[in-house]
Amino acid sequence: MLKPFNHWLLPLLLGTLSAQAWAETDTAANPEAIQIYQDNCAGCHGQQRTGGMGPALLPESLSRLKKQEALNVILHGRALTQMPAFGNQIAEEKLNRLVDLIYTPPAEPLSFTAADIQASRVHYPQPDNDKPMFSADPQNLFIVVELGDHSATLLDGDTFTPITRFKTRFALHGGPKFSPDGRYVYFASRDGWISKYDIYNMAWLAEVRVGINTRNLAISDDGQYLMAANYLPGNLVLLNSKDLSLIDIIPASSNGDNSRVSAVYTAPPRGSFIAAMKDIAEVWELTPGEDGAQVRKIATQDYLDDFFFDQDYQHLIGSSRKGDSATVLNLDSGKETARLDIKGMPHLGSGITWKYQDTEVLMSPNLKDSRLTIIDMKNWKTIKEIDTQGPGFFARSHDGSPYAWSDVFFGPNRDVINIIDKETLSIVKTLKPMPGKTSGHVEFTRDGRYALLSIWEDDGELIVYDAKTLEEVKRLPMKKPSGKYNVYNKTRYVRGTSH
Repeated sequence: MLKPFNHWLLPLLLGTLSAQAWAETDTAANPEAIQIYQDNCAGCHGQQRTGGMGPALLPESLSRLKKQEALNVILHGRALTQMPAFGNQIAEEKLNRLVDLIYTPPAEPLSFTAADIQASRVHYPQPDNDKPMFSADPQNLFIVVELGDHSATLLDGDTFTPITRFKTRFALHGGPKFSPDGRYVYFASRDGWISKYDIYNMAWLAEVRVGINTRNLAISDDGQYLMAANYLPGNLVLLNSKDLSLIDIIPASSNGDNSRVSAVYTAPPRGSFIAAMKDIAEVWELTPGEDGAQVRKIATQDYLDDFFFDQDYQHLIGSSRKGDSATVLNLDSGKETARLDIKGMPHLGSGITWKYQDTEVLMSPNLKDSRLTIIDMKNWKTIKEIDTQGPGFFARSHDGSPYAWSDVFFGPNRDVINIIDKETLSIVKTLKPMPGKTSGHVEFTRDGRYALLSIWEDDGELIVYDAKTLEEVKRLPMKKPSGKYNVYNKTRYVRGTSH
């Protein structure tokens, strides 16, 4: 068994084995295409095409993408992502062979079974101390994920002083999840590792690998269960949160159709999980138990794989993959109750709500268009569209703050942050924290007094602002700090914050 966090060793072994396996057993594969893949693609998409920072490049993962479309992406890159263009570096004829390769099934079908999961479990020495080994408020701590060197920082939310910094698995994704008391935090990596960390003792407790390409992780409201969503193999994996032991594997299959799972969410008032299906026009509600999960499948008119929920989790708002509307689904009845007129590609998963006059409003950034959309959640009508300097990724606020913050994550104005007055629904200030550097993802202290902002660069920073005066308070150098997560806000599901 590999020692924990020997990230350099695993890719090396897989690279050697996978290249050899392709050469020896996959007679349809072109050796030149294999070499092109190893030299240019494996670092992001995995040595065995099973995914890493980028998605898996396997027929199962590419079923909705035509070969010509895949070639165009390789030639010209993909806007709003880290996918570069290779058309000026490699001849198109050779790239066509690369396309043939990624649409070729592996010589042996890829799988990750219950036996694989159980065999991967790692346990570390268990501390016997039940008190925090630091003086900071345990409820006002932040976990800051630093993607630049695959680390995380435990930050004091009162003094904004790092308490400790520790290495994580490669390419964390989906945001860490805290136990209800805030003592433990669980991480998911894109390559399937679920890791449990004891914040009080600043020590790893256990790890298990649940799949080949994992999207995210959710924790039940009572803290007893974890559920992971997998692109590959397409399934959901239910774990015991205490020791990360396997309880159940739920294949993402319905009426003979198989699917990847886009994400899984906790629905605290319902005592359940909600799963987004990538390739099935259904939403799943899963109720966990000691013997497994009960699955309720709700048919939908569209493929919905980006969700937002109202505060009581009665309604799910899911964006259409066509990018021309969003659906409001009543989770109690399982019926569609409204359609939202929300063009472009709304990033509902990063939307926020707040109290406005006599109603509650939802504001969503847009991954494609330069706008923020604000919707009345009583009648589901658009109240206002706010023009921005480019497409955005995150919106954040807090009940204790008069403002909502939204980035312009893509394009030439990626260094801009807009501050929206929640009463006037207007941009009242535009910040440019570090000209030319990507700004994104805001999180608040437990009382909403301070807002923490990331500069998404390898030589990035975490910038602390006074959330009322909008004045800068402090800067901390960090390695591509992607997201930051406050214990109190996440365990109390504070309106407007990162859940």
